[in-house]
Amino acid sequence: MHKTTLEQWSLLEKVVELGSFAKAAEETHRSQSSVSYNLSLLQERLGVPLLVPEGRRAVLTPAGELLLSQVKPLLKAFSYVETRAATLRNGTRTRLDLVVDSIFPRRRLFAILRQFQHMYPQTQVRLTEVLENASSEIVNAEADVMVLTRRQDITGLGEWLMNIDFVAVAHRDHPLFALPAPLNDEMLRPWPLIQIADNQQAARTGGESWTFSTIDAAIEAVMYQVGYGWLPEERIQPQLEQGVLKTLALSHGARRATPLHLIVKRALTPLDEQVETLLHLFRQEP
Repeated sequence: MHKTTLEQWSLLEKVVELGSFAKAAEETHRSQSSVSYNLSLLQERLGVPLLVPEGRRAVLTPAGELLLSQVKPLLKAFSYVETRAATLRNGTRTRLDLVVDSIFPRRRLFAILRQFQHMYPQTQVRLTEVLENASSEIVNAEADVMVLTRRQDITGLGEWLMNIDFVAVAHRDHPLFALPAPLNDEMLRPWPLIQIADNQQAARTGGESWTFSTIDAAIEAVMYQVGYGWLPEERIQPQLEQGVLKTLALSHGARRATPLHLIVKRALTPLDEQVETLLHLFRQEP
C-alpha cells in the first residue's frame, strides 16, 4: 500500500495555491484542523518537510517544490478519470471518429479540432487522413463524420463544403521556365508529371507520370525538380511566397478545383450535440 494519498497531495497543492491552511479549508469544505492533520501526516510519512511558514503564508520547501511538481500530473490525470466517468454515467459521447481527405487545409483542420477540444475536452477525436480513392475499408470504417471528395458514401449523404484549388507549379529553376509562355501539352510532355495517388482530375495523355502516395512526398518531388505537377495551393503557399515554387503559365488548365463534401453517418439520427457542433465548425467560414 502507498504511504500517501492523492487527497493529501491535493490539499498540499490547494494550500500552496491559496497561501494558507484556512483558505484551503474553506475552499475544500473541511475544517482547518483536518487540513493541518492531513498535511502533517503527509510530511511524517515521507520523512521530508514540504511546507515552511513565510510571514502569513505557507510556502513549499525545495523538496516540496520538487515532489509536488512530480505529483501534479497524477492529480490532473486522476481528475480527468473522474470527469470521464461522469460523462460515461451521463451518456455523453466520449469518442468521435473523423475521416478527412488529406487535401483539406491543415491549418483550418487543426483550428477546428482545437475549438472542438476546448468545448468538449472529454470527447476524444480519432482522426484518419485518407486520399480520395483510399480503400473503402479505411474510408467506410464506422466514421461518424467524413470530409471527402465524393459526394455520397455508402455510410451517409454529403453536402458540398468547399473547393480545393490545385495549381500547376514547378521549381523556379526547372527548364520549363526557360520555354516561351504559354506552355502547351507538347511542351510539357518531355517532363515527368508528379501526381498525388489518384487525386488528379484527369489522366495525362502521353508523357511520363510519377505517382506519390502522399501530398508531402509529391510536394518534395516538385521541390527537388523531379517534375512538375498540380499541387494544393494552400499547402504550398509558403513555397510560392518565397519564390521557390512558381506557377506555370499554361495555355489552359493552370488551375483545377476539387470539391470536398461533408458526410455524416446515416446511423447518427438524431445527431448528438458533439456531432452537431463539429459539423457547425466545419461549415464556418475560415
